[in-house]
Amino acid sequence: MADSTPLLSQPNSAESQSTTPPLEKYHPSLDSTIERCIGVFGWAQFFQTLLVNLAWLFDAQQTFISVFTDAYPKWHCTTHQHGCNSVSNICYLPKNSWAWDWPSYTSIISEWKLECSSSIITGLPASSFFMGCLVGGFVLATLADSSLGRKNMIFLSCLTMSLSSLLTVFSTNIWVYSTLRLICGFSRATIGTSALVLTAELVGKRWRGQVGVMGFFCFSIGFLSLPAIAYLNRDGSLCVDEKRKQLPR
Repeated sequence: MADSTPLLSQPNSAESQSTTPPLEKYHPSLDSTIERCIGVFGWAQFFQTLLVNLAWLFDAQQTFISVFTDAYPKWHCTTHQHGCNSVSNICYLPKNSWAWDWPSYTSIISEWKLECSSSIITGLPASSFFMGCLVGGFVLATLADSSLGRKNMIFLSCLTMSLSSLLTVFSTNIWVYSTLRLICGFSRATIGTSALVLTAELVGKRWRGQVGVMGFFCFSIGFLSLPAIAYLNRDGSLCVDEKRKQLPR
């Protein structure tokens, strides 16, 4: 008599849910290994990701700071002669018939007398910055995964970006200023990607999306903080300008 037991018996559903799959038991995935070593998400990961994401904040400030420093300032007529009120281009007016609404140090246009220069000259700092971002993206893209590592890369990028930005305060002409903006753009090219990967490696799979949003949130805070910094420091640039005038030419 033939055996009535089916060849493929249906296992109990409760037992199948409680048992660990053999592949996961003997060959754990990379995500499960990381979560078993560092945990899913705790206060230690939170503070580490917060510190790393602060790099996004300073990156955003350097990206959008040219909106204030390179802006064409407003001006007003100081005399009603020469038809000053009917002219929109100050290059057609005598020097003594108009004046800037704010001190000359508030913008590179008024500080270095570039109001009559071509758009190529006035837009050179911004173009140099984004050209540096383009070149830096190609040159530095593989260094984080090869020789330097992401931690060293983000440290060197933030350091170089900060130093070049600090030196722009002491620029004496637009050529020096544009060169420093080029270096700044080159160095900040890999800050975003390095910070995003570093923070994603610190937490478990479940929290990687939230950690990525934290980085972009810090980036938003960075460029939104520029108007507040400009307002609070509206008189502070005068001290820097006076010190810079004392430097030897």
